[in-house]
Formats: sequence, structure tokens, C-alpha cells
Amino acid sequence: MAATRSTAKNSLSALHPRELARSLSASLNQNALLRSRIGSVFHLLTGNFGVAITMLASTAVAARTLGAADFGALALILALGRVCERLVRFESWQPLIRFVAAEENAADPQRLSQLYAYGLLLDVCSAFLAAVMCVVTGWLAASHVGLTPDQGKLVAVYAAAIAINFRGMASAALRMSGKFRTIAYIQFVGGLTRLALALLVYLTGGSLLEFIAAWTFAQALDSLVFNWIGLRTLAQNGIPSPFKASWRKLSDKFPGFLGFAFSTNLSSALRTLTHEADTLLVGFFAGPAAAGLYFLSRRVAKIAQQGGDLIQTVAYPDMARMWTGKGIANLAQTVKWLQIILAVGATVAITLCWFAGEWALHLVFGPDFVDAFPMLLAQLLAVALVLHAAPSRSALLAMNRPTYVLAVAAAATVIFFATALAALPSLGAVGVNLAHIAFGLFTAVSLDVAMWRGLGRVRAEMAEERLEEGKA
Repeated sequence: MAATRSTAKNSLSALHPRELARSLSASLNQNALLRSRIGSVFHLLTGNFGVAITMLASTAVAARTLGAADFGALALILALGRVCERLVRFESWQPLIRFVAAEENAADPQRLSQLYAYGLLLDVCSAFLAAVMCVVTGWLAASHVGLTPDQGKLVAVYAAAIAINFRGMASAALRMSGKFRTIAYIQFVGGLTRLALALLVYLTGGSLLEFIAAWTFAQALDSLVFNWIGLRTLAQNGIPSPFKASWRKLSDKFPGFLGFAFSTNLSSALRTLTHEADTLLVGFFAGPAAAGLYFLSRRVAKIAQQGGDLIQTVAYPDMARMWTGKGIANLAQTVKWLQIILAVGATVAITLCWFAGEWALHLVFGPDFVDAFPMLLAQLLAVALVLHAAPSRSALLAMNRPTYVLAVAAAATVIFFATALAALPSLGAVGVNLAHIAFGLFTAVSLDVAMWRGLGRVRAEMAEERLEEGKA
């Protein structure tokens, strides 16, 4: 130990005073950044927990009012809408963050405005297409997943919210500005609105139509407020509104943006097939009541998953900057610590569910929904695997490897459906939860291996460059 301290002391004393100052300054800046990001994570988790509570409360009100069969119909209608939305909606914040990080040093407000306009254009077009697809799907496919013709028409009501649910541009603006507190607490607008409307429907003895209308209005309001704040953030940073930017020849001005966007969108679409279409799969094989139980297990487990998504929200912009600035060691440390934090959180969630899951389901949702407990426990294990993969996925996107991420998502999707179709006939809805476990395990291993190998190669290349510079 003494030798170690002596070696460290001699190494520091051997540094030139300017080098020592730069080293200490970098260490202080890194510690300040870490404290800032911990604070951001705290706000995001606090906001996410509050929104999750309001969502569960709204879901509980709907479940107790409608009963198992009609609540299952509500779950299937929402799932149909979300599948259509996420199959074609661009996650434009991902390419925006990647390209804005590369453009920041130039600091050209007009060019940044055009870049955000590119993302906004993709957002608006894909939202409109998703709404149209939602209406058509509700008309054609509703009866195949257990909905009556009248219930299928309600999908068109929910499509109104999908048509204006574009928020990729605003999300990128807030994330790049470090406004994670705003992201955390703005979610309460939609959550509290949904809960208030659900209680109103409950008190008036409302129907399935009124619950769908409540969900639609709350989501639409949330999207409008989110975009308004995103545009204000751009203005505060001196970036003109994307609505006023020239939208001509954007693909020529930002080559590679559209390809990156398509790749991440396909990856997101494949995840949608396993995270939203799964409810439809249960409805097709087992009917609306089973779909309602399965949907409930997914909603509860999603609380833990959203916590991981929000930590990733904080980390991804920094990862993109680290990669651009050759901060490979910091990137590796960030991934490692995020995975440790997420593993601890997932373990706590699974333990709580094991000891109190059945009691909580009975208390909050009623005796008709206690049968969701095995599905909930299995889903939490699947969520733990997905959470573990989230930081390495962000790192690979920052490393400009969206094609590999897409390939992993495609292979994992095939594994998911093969497992689900094999397990559903004998195990029922819980078979889909097991398919999620298989999906998560394959994704976590594949992304981790590629990321650590990639970082190792870059470190070796940088070491060789330093060696050659030393010889020169």
C-alpha cells in the first residue's frame, strides 16, 4: 500500500505544472459533471415515479369500473394504436442528438435550426401516417384480437392523439440543453389529466368510450405542452424556430441523418413488436380478459423499465459527446456504473414483487386481477435484462453503430416470437412473458459483447497513435 502511494506521488510530481493543472481541472470538471448528472437522474426518477403512480391509479380506476372483459378491450385498443404509432414513428431525438453533438462546436444557429427542422419533419410525417394506419387497422384487424365491431371503431378515436404525438425534436432540444428536470416534471401534465378524467368517468358511471376519450385527450395535451416547451428551449439557446427554417435539401445538408434515423426507427419498430404487439398476441390466442391481465402485468413492470429509460435519457447525450471527444475511458466508466445502478434497482423491484405482489394487485386492482402475479414476476425479470442492455445500446449508438443495434433487435425479435408461439398454447399468457426473458437475455449479451470489444479496439488504436507520436 505504501509503495502504491509512493508511486502515485512520484507520478504526480513528475508531471509538468501545466500538465498537472490540466489533469486536476479535468478531474474537477468530471466530478462536477457527475454530480450534475446524479441530480438530473434524481429529478427524472422522482418525476417518473410520480407519473407511474398516476398511471397506475388511472389504470386501477379503469379496471375497477370496467371489469376484466371491458378492461381487456381497453388494453387491446390502446395496444393497437401504440403498435401502429411505433411501427412508423421516427425516434428522431436519437439521430438529432448524434448530429447536434457533432455540430455544436461550429455553433451556427441557422444550421442547427435546420437540423432540428429535419427531425421535426420526420416527426410530423410519421405521426400523420401512424394515425391513418391506426384507423385502417382498427377497421380490419379488431375482430381478430377479440374486439367487437363497436369496440374496433374506438381505435379511430385514439388515433386523434397519435396524429399530434410527435415529440422527437422537442425531446432532443431538452436533452441537449440538460433540462432533465423539465423532462421529469412535465410528464405530470398528461398523467394528472388522465387521472382526473378517469375519476370523472368513474363517478359518472362511464363507459369504455369515455375512458378511451380520457386517454386520448390526456395524451394529446401532454404532446402539445411538451413541444411548446421544446421550442422555448431552442429559443433560449439562440436557435431559431425549426418552423421558420428552410426545409429545402435537408438530406444534402446533413448526409447520413436519414439513414441513421431509418436504422434507429427500424430498431424501435422491432422492439414495438415485442413490447406492444405482445398484448395483441395474447388477445388473439386467449381473448380480451387474458389480454387485460397481461396488459396489467406489463404496465406495472414498465415502472421499473421507465426508470432505466430515464437514466439513459441523461447518459446518451454525454455518451455522444464523449465518443466525439475521444473520451473512451469516461464512456466505459459511464456504462459500467449505469449497469450497476440498474441492476440494484431491478433486484429491489423483483424482491418487492416476490413478497408483496399478490397482496398489492388485490388491494389496488381488485380480486379479478390477482392472477396477473406470475406474469408480473416473469415480466420484471425480463425488464431487468432489458435495463442491463440499455446503457450498452446507447453507447453503440453514440459509437455510430446503429446497424449492429438493428441487427440485434431483428434477431431478438425472431427469438421472441418463436418462444411466444411455442409457449402460448401450453402456458397461456405467461408464455409471452417467458418470450420477453429470452428476448432480453439475447439482447443484453449481444450488445455488451459488441460494445466492450469496440471500446477495446479504439483504446488499442489510440495507444498505438500515442506511441507513434512519442517516437516522432
